[in-house]
Amino acid sequence: MYKLIRERLQTLFPIWLGTAIYAFGLHYFIIPNQLMEGGITGIALMLNYIFHIPLSITTLITNIPLFLIGWKIFGRQSMLYTIFGTASLTGFLWMMEWIIHRGWLVPFKTEQDYFLVTAYAGLTLGIGLGIVFRYGGTTGGTDIIARIVQKWRGWSMGQIILLIDVLVIGSAIFFLPKEQILYTFVAVFITSKVIDIIIEGAYAAHAFMIISDHAEQVVHAITLHTDRGATMIPAFGGFSKNPKNIVYCVVYRQELKRLKDLVRSVDPRAFIIINEVHDVLGEGFKPE
Repeated sequence: MYKLIRERLQTLFPIWLGTAIYAFGLHYFIIPNQLMEGGITGIALMLNYIFHIPLSITTLITNIPLFLIGWKIFGRQSMLYTIFGTASLTGFLWMMEWIIHRGWLVPFKTEQDYFLVTAYAGLTLGIGLGIVFRYGGTTGGTDIIARIVQKWRGWSMGQIILLIDVLVIGSAIFFLPKEQILYTFVAVFITSKVIDIIIEGAYAAHAFMIISDHAEQVVHAITLHTDRGATMIPAFGGFSKNPKNIVYCVVYRQELKRLKDLVRSVDPRAFIIINEVHDVLGEGFKPE
C-alpha cells in the first residue's frame, strides 16, 4: 500500500509542479502582454481579453463536458491524470489571480521588447507542459478533443492539435493587433521545442521494441488500455536459442510514460528499447 502511494505521488507531484509553472507563465508573461495560446487555453484567453472572465473559471467550465465525454469513451483509468492535471491547473490559475489581485506579484508587461517576453513565455510554458507530459499527464482540453476525433475518425493527434491551435490563435486576429498574433506563433514554436527537449526527444513519435517472455499479455494490455496497436515479431535468443516474440509499437510523446508503466505492470523484467521516430505514416498517425 505504501509503495503504491509513493509511486502515485512520484507521478502526481511533477504534474502538479508542471501546472504551477504553466499557470505562472500565463499570468506573468502571456496575459499582461495580450499574447495568445492554442486550444482551450486560447479560448479562455480570448474570453478574458473580451469579457474579463478569469482564466480559472473558463478553463474549468470548458473542460467539464470534455471530462464527461472522455470518461465515457476512454474510461476512468485513462482520464485520471488528465482530470488531476486540469484540476491542478485550475487551482493554480485561481491562486495566481488572487496573488496578483492582492499586489503580491506584478506581471511582466512591456511595450518595447516583445521578443523578450515571447521567448520567456515560450520557455516557461514549455517547461511546465513538458513536465506534465513527461509524467503522463495533460491539461485537458485539446488533448481530449484530439483523442476523441482520433478514435472516431482515425486522424493523427498531432494534426488535430495543430489544426485546433491554428484556428484558435488565428481567430484572435479580429480583436488583437496582428503583431501580437505573430509573436504568439513564435511563443508557440518555442514552447513546442522546449516540450520536446524535456521529454527527451525532438520528434513527436517514439518506437518501442519490447522483448518479453509474456509478449502476448503485453500486446493484449496495449490494445486494451491504449488506442495503439502492436505487432509481434518472431525471434529467438542468440545465446539460449529459445523462441521469443518481439513486440513493436509506435506512440506519441504524451504516451511514452504510460506505455512504459503498462509494460512494466505486465512484465517487470521486460527488455524495452525506445527509439525516436522521424516520420510515421499510417493509421493513427500521418495519413499517406
